[in-house]
Amino acid sequence: MTTRSERRSGVKYISTPKGYIIVDENKPKEISRWAQLVKTPKRYVMAMLLLLTLLGEFNSSAFQGLGHLLLAICSAAALDLGFSFAYKKKIQLPDGGIITGLIIALVLSTSTPPSVTFCTVAVAILSKHLVKVKKKPIFNPAAFGLLFSLIVFSSGQSWWGSLSLLPVWLIVFVFVTGYLVTSKVNKFPQVFAFLGVYFAIFAIMSLIGVGDVADALRAPFVNSALFLAFFMVTDPPTSPAKYKDQIKFGLLAGAISAVDYLVFGGLAYLLIGLLLANAWKAWKAANKKVMKKAA
Repeated sequence: MTTRSERRSGVKYISTPKGYIIVDENKPKEISRWAQLVKTPKRYVMAMLLLLTLLGEFNSSAFQGLGHLLLAICSAAALDLGFSFAYKKKIQLPDGGIITGLIIALVLSTSTPPSVTFCTVAVAILSKHLVKVKKKPIFNPAAFGLLFSLIVFSSGQSWWGSLSLLPVWLIVFVFVTGYLVTSKVNKFPQVFAFLGVYFAIFAIMSLIGVGDVADALRAPFVNSALFLAFFMVTDPPTSPAKYKDQIKFGLLAGAISAVDYLVFGGLAYLLIGLLLANAWKAWKAANKKVMKKAA
């Protein structure tokens, strides 16, 4: 008896005098270690932030930001685990807490006193677990903690994680890692809306000669805006999922940030823009819930 094998529509057959036999070759594909490591969006974001951290550390031969970074990450992780224990949740890697700690460490100056770094992280994690609507945090935890730190401690913010202290051409790494994160969490409308309105306002003000916008259109301020757009505006729990709402959210955050810079200046304008957009998103969610109950 003779047999021959062939493929039809991607399925392998063996032809015999009595007919065709389907050969099942659907073996489970092996998953690479990298894919396993970053299988969730949070871990993917964490990996991209760690890459920027590594690059940002080249600004200091003494790696002065390492202790600052470890303090922020460990504090955030411990506090996040503490809340999980208190709420009797399943104890697992506190991805969200680690990301919050990373962002805070990458925004605060590496010379920030340890006590201030810890307080910033603590306020951020507290806001995440206590200031909620529909079981989701209202404010981006890192932005909330950083604004608190700026107001209460007048903490320095260098945004060194955006590679603002390194040669300008390295901003390409912020774009690449930011693009990958935005793609992973599906937030392109939000990011484009934020960056579009933010830079459009500054460009128009520059053309008509209103306000001093020169600094906002060059490093390190551009680096800060890009970092916030890619790694903080895109935070899934505190931003909308629907494309239409993403656009509104991005426009609101970008417009408020730009106007705040033009009117008040200072270092808080990006954080204020994001937090007010967070508040709008929470108000919208709460209002929708009230309307459903009324119906």
